[in-house]
Amino acid sequence: MIQRQPSPQPDRGITATTIDWCAALATHDRWLRTVVFARVGEAQAVDEIIQEVSLAAVRQQAPLQDATKVAPWLYRLAVTQSLLYRRKQGRRRKLVDAYAQRVQPTKEDPRQCDPLGWLLADERRRLVRKALAKLPQRDAEILLLKYTEGWNYRELARHLGITEGAVEARLHRARARMRDTLTALDVVAN
Repeated sequence: MIQRQPSPQPDRGITATTIDWCAALATHDRWLRTVVFARVGEAQAVDEIIQEVSLAAVRQQAPLQDATKVAPWLYRLAVTQSLLYRRKQGRRRKLVDAYAQRVQPTKEDPRQCDPLGWLLADERRRLVRKALAKLPQRDAEILLLKYTEGWNYRELARHLGITEGAVEARLHRARARMRDTLTALDVVAN
């Protein structure tokens, strides 16, 4: 007895082979960099982490079936890679600190900038970074995305994979916490 093979069903989802990962990564590069910076706080580390995100996206074992989920998936991937980077840097810092205790530096690096301009810019950056560092990472991340990328609530919701109501609530809390932190640092008056 010969059994008939079922006719192939049309694919309802989009397979991973139809997603152009180079284009997707290029499209989402800027805001992913902002997310990574918010997580690690080191501008020089962003390129390294984005490279790891790109490699992980291309090497994925379980293909993404829905092209509308690319942004939230890349967001989660960027957060994961940022956490892995921070863990690696923590181990490296321990080794460097152990070495620094054994060997004392002999010479200091002099500043060769306009002293007043350097001082004012450095003070402003220091205070904003200090305030952002005191915020929970999710708050710093959403504030950086909102104000450095200029995204509206819909764009934030789409890229982070949450509802617009959740974006509004998170932004409201993040702004309040940032204001309180800046007030505590005597940057702004009550």
